[in-house]
Amino acid sequence: THLCRQCASAALNDVRQYLADGGQVAVFDATNTTRERRETITVFAEQNGFKVFFVESVCEDPEVIAENIVIMDVGRRYLVNQVQDHIQSRIVYYLMNIHITPRSIYLCRHGESDLNVKGCIGGDSGLSPRGKEFAKYLRQFIQSQEISDLKVWTSQMKRTIQTAEAVSVPYEQWKALNEIDAGVCEEMMYEEIQQHYPLEFAMRDQDKYRYRYPKGESYEDLVQRLEPVIMELERQENVLVICHQAVMRCLLAYFLDKTAEELPYLKCPLHTVLKLTPVAYGCKVESIYLNVDAVNTHRERPEVGIHTYIHTYIHTYIHTYIHTCMHTLI
Repeated sequence: THLCRQCASAALNDVRQYLADGGQVAVFDATNTTRERRETITVFAEQNGFKVFFVESVCEDPEVIAENIVIMDVGRRYLVNQVQDHIQSRIVYYLMNIHITPRSIYLCRHGESDLNVKGCIGGDSGLSPRGKEFAKYLRQFIQSQEISDLKVWTSQMKRTIQTAEAVSVPYEQWKALNEIDAGVCEEMMYEEIQQHYPLEFAMRDQDKYRYRYPKGESYEDLVQRLEPVIMELERQENVLVICHQAVMRCLLAYFLDKTAEELPYLKCPLHTVLKLTPVAYGCKVESIYLNVDAVNTHRERPEVGIHTYIHTYIHTYIHTYIHTCMHTLI
């Protein structure tokens, strides 16, 4: 018992150091089931100006205990007391939606679209001939998986709906699954964006996660928009999500625990299904390419810094300004 207290004290010192060094959330994982142990943690939090939030799982089912699963009778009942703020309420909401039954989540983008072929971003175009072919192959793939009670979700955009229609399964449309809004850059090629909005183009390359298109969205906005979808995915069993490149990156980053810096550059190619199977402390990923050619819409992380882009932008602006002035004089 004395050794356990020493270990707990050392762990709490680690918590103090971590939060003092800029950490935001520390998980003190221990058997804090007595009033004395909880009082120790509460006093420690008060002395250091930390908020404390206890999460305890209880299991009374002998069969479940035998299988070493420590959730209160597998989510049949929840007790919530003295939830103090928004963050804690979100944690409760999350815990009430997760489950432990085996399942798989299938993520894929819509079939190749007409605007994909043209090299344009955004828009609401339909499927190209190859996109329609992919949808047929997707139908065969899903049938081969023999999934019981599969749910299919799409966005409200034509290209995902047309893909689901060809799969010939009931589907549910989610506005939250719509592709990132590119604002003034909708239906433009990257080369056109670089030409017409060089500074915006440079700023996006510098911080792609937080950059917001003029009159549009950022990846950060998209992550917030997708929270209800993610919570519902945690609650459901087998789901096929037919979505878009940026949306798929956000969902994939959540399940694979990727950082904000990694998220916008995750590779989510067309005509490829990712099968995600949650396992203990992680997620198993299988990538299945369905053998239908498609354009490559992935853009690698640029190596050139923003200062180079700004220099180019200023040089171009000055050159254009001088040229305009000379033309006016003539």
